[in-house]
Amino acid sequence: MADPSSYRPKPGQIPDSPGVYKFRDEHGRVIYVGKAKSLRQRLANYFQDLAGLHPRTRTMVTTAAAVEWTVVTTEVEALQLEYTWIKEFDPRFNVKYRDDKSYPYLAVTLNEEFPRVQVMRGAKKKGVRYFGPYGHAWAIRETVDLMLRVFPVRTCSAGVFKRSAQIGRPCLLGYIGKCSAPCVGRISPEDHHELAEEFCDFMAGRTGAYLRRLERRMQDAAEEMEYERAARIRDDIGALKRAMEKSAVVLADATDADLIAVAEDELEAAVQIFHVRGGRVRGQRGWVTDKVEAVTTGGLVEHALQQLYGEERGDAVPKEVLVPALPEPVEPVAQWLSERRGSQVSLRIPQRGDKKDLMATVGRNAQQALALHKTKRASDLTTRSRALEEIAEALGLDAVPLRIECFDISHLQGDDVVASMVVFEDGLARKSEYRRFQIKTFQGQDDVRSMHEVIGRRFKRYLQEKQKSGEWTEEPAGASPEDGNGLTDGGDPVTARDGEPEPDPLAGRPTDEDGRPKRFAYPPQLVVVDGGAPQVAAARRALDELGIDDVAVCGLAKRLEEVWLPEEDDPVVLPRSSEGLYLLQRVRDEAHRFAITYQRSKRGKRLKSSPLDAVAGLGDTRRQALLKHFGSVKKLRAATVDEICEVPGVGRKTAETVAAALAGAAPSAPAVNTATGEIIEDDGAPPAALSAERGQER
Repeated sequence: MADPSSYRPKPGQIPDSPGVYKFRDEHGRVIYVGKAKSLRQRLANYFQDLAGLHPRTRTMVTTAAAVEWTVVTTEVEALQLEYTWIKEFDPRFNVKYRDDKSYPYLAVTLNEEFPRVQVMRGAKKKGVRYFGPYGHAWAIRETVDLMLRVFPVRTCSAGVFKRSAQIGRPCLLGYIGKCSAPCVGRISPEDHHELAEEFCDFMAGRTGAYLRRLERRMQDAAEEMEYERAARIRDDIGALKRAMEKSAVVLADATDADLIAVAEDELEAAVQIFHVRGGRVRGQRGWVTDKVEAVTTGGLVEHALQQLYGEERGDAVPKEVLVPALPEPVEPVAQWLSERRGSQVSLRIPQRGDKKDLMATVGRNAQQALALHKTKRASDLTTRSRALEEIAEALGLDAVPLRIECFDISHLQGDDVVASMVVFEDGLARKSEYRRFQIKTFQGQDDVRSMHEVIGRRFKRYLQEKQKSGEWTEEPAGASPEDGNGLTDGGDPVTARDGEPEPDPLAGRPTDEDGRPKRFAYPPQLVVVDGGAPQVAAARRALDELGIDDVAVCGLAKRLEEVWLPEEDDPVVLPRSSEGLYLLQRVRDEAHRFAITYQRSKRGKRLKSSPLDAVAGLGDTRRQALLKHFGSVKKLRAATVDEICEVPGVGRKTAETVAAALAGAAPSAPAVNTATGEIIEDDGAPPAALSAERGQER
């Protein structure tokens, strides 16, 4: 725990002007970002007597080890910079709203030649009109199904559209009148784009004029005794009215507003947002946050506004934003919203009438969301805390292990040996910190040696990051000069979706002073290995070789779920009902799952590889043509140059290159179906063999 006086700026050093400030911990990581109209007055509040600080503020300033600031010219610039830094650094002590789901939107791709109506989630794309968010995807599909009768816009994927254009026949929706079939030229690109614009106008709330126009057309058709056309228009009107009934009128027609309500207690806060467009509720969403900083209701509203509109421009920011409490001061926030919209935005508290009544409804939703969230999380928080305390007590740790890293080795009978590292913080998986390794120093099956290599590589990187930041003045033990900055590879980073690599931080990585998360930069309090005493001894030996003695090590053996400690002859046996054992099992199983996923991915790529992949100038089309003509690489290898030339599109020069490449490549060993013992003549194992092999995986 740091003493705030140790890093307090000197008197007169802090400027008396607007700006944004950052608190950093001992590792240089940004833990809090704030803004101020006067940096001198705001920062002085943090360095008063600790007894007078809010408990959360006191925790923050004692965790921090340094403070720095950036001066700006206006409070609006400070607001924008604060939002940018919070998104960039993800400080642990700032309010961060956890969206409880990925909300679906109704999207119209106006940036395409033939716009498409579809359900979209995630980040918004340029040139696409969005409506929502909706609570469920099926609600969008029901609405679209009703409206396609009147606005037969394309809804098919690019593949279906291309296939229909090739065969000259539309899909089923084209035959039943729910698509104008632009794929076969029934409508021009201009007319189809205009149809999509009308669809967007109707969804945006401009419904009254369009319905009146349809009613006049129905009356004209009836007067001309075209009763079938009049009946179709009547059904169209009915379909549109049913679609409109799904979003009830709550405010006067043409009102565009977002209503934000907050429900809070001492520890958490829930935010609910109703999106009203054209007087109708077009979407609803909700967030929950831990109140890790001392913040007022106005402050929560300000954070919610940043979360909602930080990435938005134009009409995505409504003309009116109604809130339960105004940020202090309100003028910079209102000006920031107006700049993002491009016109004046009214930010206010509703005082009377329909808007006040609707705000009360949004507030009740927020109260219910907070109550439901606390019901779900109360036992979860208690259980996680108890689990960490049980682990600390069982392993004899001085404090609960807030960061746990688990390592596992995976291979298939000694081939494709890989390792995984998963991270749990506060008892929850931190998937952005997961890493994966390839075993490089030897070939074959040796779990103990593999574990020693992986632990050594992981903590060498930690020591190097520590040395770069100036926390380590001597050369780390075990880190030779030839290791370099990259230690030949470290681990492969992955995002929350397994197997998708993040950009390599070593390529153009910013300086260590910027506070961004770095690979292997932060040590765990506990290392868990999947295995028994030999694996634990290997992990401890790797740490000792590096001079690291402040990281605890244990292993969890699968057979009896025993917990092994270094240099202990007998394991620690936790009760089967222990929450600590359950958490260790979850960590171990997650490491095993992640390692198996990576190992299968590597093996799949290896099995799918072919000697033809290395032939220069041979593309996918001609490679497939060769395999289709000869049936297998084995038969192609036995063919003459003249026989290869018989394949359409393959000339003599290419045939000679293919023949030379296959002659120089050693034939692969015959594949064996491990379920039946049958030798498979063709190159590559069939799915049945792969399924049987999985039984031999570790």
